[in-house]
Amino acid sequence: MPLRIPRLRRWFAGGAILVVLLVAGAYFYAKWRVSNALQEVPEKIGINIEQTAQGFTVSRSAAGRTIFKVQANRAVKFKEGARAELHDVMITLYGHDSTRFDQIYGADFEYDSQSGDITAKGEVNIDLEANPEGLIKPDQAPPKELKNPIHLKTTGLIFNQKTGNAYTKELVQFSIPQANGSAVGVNYVGKDNVLTLQSQVNVIFNGPTPSKLTADHGTIIKNPKQVLLQHLHLQSRDKQLDADKATLFLRPDNVLDRVLASGNVLVQSETDPITRIRAAQLDALMGAKGDTFRQAVLSGNVQLDRAGPQAMQGTAGRVVMNFLAKNLLNTVHTEGSVKLVQHQKSTTPSSPAQDLEVTASAIDFFLAGGNRLDHAHTSGPAQIALRTTEGGARPQTVVTAGKFQARFSKLGRLASVHGAPNARITTSNPGQPDRISSSNTVDASFGASGALDSIVQQGAVAYVDGGRKAWAERARYTPADQMLVLVGAPRVVEQGMTTTANTMRLNRSTGEALADGNVKSTYSELKAQPNGALLASSSPIHVTSQSMRAQRSPAIAVYTDNARLWQDANVVQAPTIEFDRDKRSVIARGTGAQKVSTALVRTDKNGKTTPVAITSARLTYADNERKAHFDGGVLAKGADLTISANQMDVFLQARGQATANQSVTTVGKVERIVAQGQIVVTQPARRATGQQLIYTAAEDKVVLTGGPPSIFDAEHGKITGVSLTFYIHDDRVLVEGSNSSPTVTQTRVAR
Repeated sequence: MPLRIPRLRRWFAGGAILVVLLVAGAYFYAKWRVSNALQEVPEKIGINIEQTAQGFTVSRSAAGRTIFKVQANRAVKFKEGARAELHDVMITLYGHDSTRFDQIYGADFEYDSQSGDITAKGEVNIDLEANPEGLIKPDQAPPKELKNPIHLKTTGLIFNQKTGNAYTKELVQFSIPQANGSAVGVNYVGKDNVLTLQSQVNVIFNGPTPSKLTADHGTIIKNPKQVLLQHLHLQSRDKQLDADKATLFLRPDNVLDRVLASGNVLVQSETDPITRIRAAQLDALMGAKGDTFRQAVLSGNVQLDRAGPQAMQGTAGRVVMNFLAKNLLNTVHTEGSVKLVQHQKSTTPSSPAQDLEVTASAIDFFLAGGNRLDHAHTSGPAQIALRTTEGGARPQTVVTAGKFQARFSKLGRLASVHGAPNARITTSNPGQPDRISSSNTVDASFGASGALDSIVQQGAVAYVDGGRKAWAERARYTPADQMLVLVGAPRVVEQGMTTTANTMRLNRSTGEALADGNVKSTYSELKAQPNGALLASSSPIHVTSQSMRAQRSPAIAVYTDNARLWQDANVVQAPTIEFDRDKRSVIARGTGAQKVSTALVRTDKNGKTTPVAITSARLTYADNERKAHFDGGVLAKGADLTISANQMDVFLQARGQATANQSVTTVGKVERIVAQGQIVVTQPARRATGQQLIYTAAEDKVVLTGGPPSIFDAEHGKITGVSLTFYIHDDRVLVEGSNSSPTVTQTRVAR
């Protein structure tokens, strides 16, 4: 958010010096000297006679030094009206201390002794020249060399020697080596020492940076020394200053001390980027020589407007600019509801056009080199807002803190912002709940284009996104991928699911959550499912792993790398476990090195509940079906029975069927098993094989078919049939033959 304050340079100083020195100090001072000289001319040439004087000189002296000298080639006195004419007049003013060599000359003057008016009939020229060595040189000696005298020229000048007033309605022109100018109509009141430039004040400054000052009206006051200008306009190459009125305050030596401009003050720069500053008042204090600024204060609804690729607007109640030598801007203090808005164009599809807005009670800017922002800080409550300005949905992000500190790049663009304490970030999207995060500190970094690169929050980070809440010691958000990364004991809670890990990443666009390192999720606030089984309890469901990827809708989480899921005594372990919270379903996948492991329970021949451990390459379970489907090298181990198969479906007893004396650990009780492919049933004293198996827990019965099925024990050898049934609790075995040759063998094997 670069902020460039145009430097006014030598505008006010040059304008004031010219107006005061050229017009007030020299021009009318010289006219006053002329009036005294002309007042004495009639007496020298004879008031009471009609005559013509050819070539005469009139002078006044004091202490042996000439104060002024009037020379004319011819003087004529007329009876009627007591008027006198002087022709080809040259007036030389030396001053009381002989330090001047000012010359006033013209072709024709007229003097009216009754009215006291002395009127120039034609063009009047005035040359103002200092003579520092005049006192040590012979009387009336000219300077050794004329060093660029100030020259003035006008017509129609009327001076009244009785009142000391002078005026002309004509054009007054003046020039010095540095500038030249003019005004139309001049009025001088001798009693008050007030000089008025009636209209069309115009001063043109020469030099490396030409400039032009114009005003509708001007007034010069001797005591106190002030120059008042109406409707001031100052133009210097590509910079301008306008105001309804301006007052130039002068020191005793006529050096400019202060400039006070008021009424529609406008400072503008036409270079790229075009910049305009408006205010009700501008108060500038000048340096020792009056040609540089010490301080400039803009007040009253100060407004900044800058065009260009990084367009900016700003407002403040008051702006104080402090300068170093050579008008180098050093600091800028803004106060009173300060607001800055920078318009940033889109640079990539992932960074749409947006407005960067900063508001604060006060902001201080510090510059490097007089023209480049280096850093800034706020005072009082402050906030930074980012608002998207194009596209359909237009989100906005608001950052607040007790104080902000900003750093700028070498190009003057905002590079970083640090906020503390009580940092808070609120992101709003139309039709969605606000996303709010708080922390002790916040740090934002910006790219070369001015777009936001990242936001880092540290210390007691808390984040709320609708129903999702998170806590951590540090959080980093990147708008490019809308990813929020949490580290430092991160914890995320959403709809009864609590997850902790070493690192957590939340995608604010998709709602996806990713966790890495010592992941643990706990699903609480569960309701008991009477028709469910493995995960039907109201007890919390726990999952651990090294990584997790969770979706917000549907609520599915995938845990990888040594994943383990359990509720009460029911446990599933696998390299990867996919858990659907809403459906209470599980998909577990194994690898060549690690298979899926599932812990269930069944009732043995004595009615005792014993664990059943099942391993496989894959497990699919849906609690509403109460069916666990195992696939790939399935091996089920109980206390007195082992079954292996290619595939196995385990049907579990519904939770609502549990008896009053059964604990919650019986939720995963086996009700029926259906297995297919390369069936092997192993007991301590026998081994059976087949292609299909059905196990019924209520009867503790196993039925084998396909293959054909066979059973072998050490005492009776091998028995084969079309169907083989044996009972685990009493060791009975039933063997059936084919329909064409039915055979039934019943054998009791003693143990």
